[in-house]
Amino acid sequence: MGNGVKEGAVRLQEDAEAILSPPVSSKSDHRQVLSSLLSGALAGALAKTAVAPLDRTKIIFQVSSKRFSAKEALRLLYFTYLHEGFLSLWRGNSATMVRVVPYAAIQFSAHEEYKRVLGCYYGFHGEYSNIFQVFIRISREEGLKTLYHGFTPTVLGVIPYAGLSFFTYETLKSLHREYSGHRQPYPFERMIFGACAGIIGQSASYPLDVVRRRMQTAGVTGHPRTSIACTLGAIVREEGLVRGLYKGLSMNWLKGPIAVGISFTTFDLMQILLRRLQS
Repeated sequence: MGNGVKEGAVRLQEDAEAILSPPVSSKSDHRQVLSSLLSGALAGALAKTAVAPLDRTKIIFQVSSKRFSAKEALRLLYFTYLHEGFLSLWRGNSATMVRVVPYAAIQFSAHEEYKRVLGCYYGFHGEYSNIFQVFIRISREEGLKTLYHGFTPTVLGVIPYAGLSFFTYETLKSLHREYSGHRQPYPFERMIFGACAGIIGQSASYPLDVVRRRMQTAGVTGHPRTSIACTLGAIVREEGLVRGLYKGLSMNWLKGPIAVGISFTTFDLMQILLRRLQS
């Protein structure tokens, strides 16, 4: 029994050293991290830019008390194009890129690193101002604190969205590998897996997204600045549970699968390309 305990302790120590000790080839690991950061940044930028007009339309409905319908959404897109021009459909995309590019880079890179570390452990392998002027104006007029309105529901929403998205995508890839016999799925299959991940992740976190938008635009739309619970209650009272908290969800079902599909596929293909270039 004593020998068994000693052997178990030795194995535990070896496992810990294998994970916590510095890697033999740190240069290779640094390249892998940089590769993940670059691939993630490009994936996020392409995905968000592709669906920017739909995202902008959804947000306009989220922050107003207008009733959402596909007809009204299409009408808004058409009139925006007619009166303000084609590029106006991407108004605000530069601000989105400032947020999305570092976020996507870190998100994908962290996912890859956690997957690698846990895998080693468990044994599986009008005129629009630029973004800086907007920051300065908001800070002067409403204070720096205003920039963080909606921060808590953002964090709460990211947990189910990111967790379910990555879980769904990796599970579908694993099932494909198991049942098809192919080591890697084709690009169109990656797109389908990403689309499924997007639908599940965004549907789960959508009510918090509505609350976040309402809190962030409270000063502009005339709604009072309140807590998450009060904002949630106000939306339900004024617009109803389903119509209020799931307003524009059908738009998300259209843009979400496209965005997540492009994002995951771009990341995977960029990773494959960069590995081939390095080798």
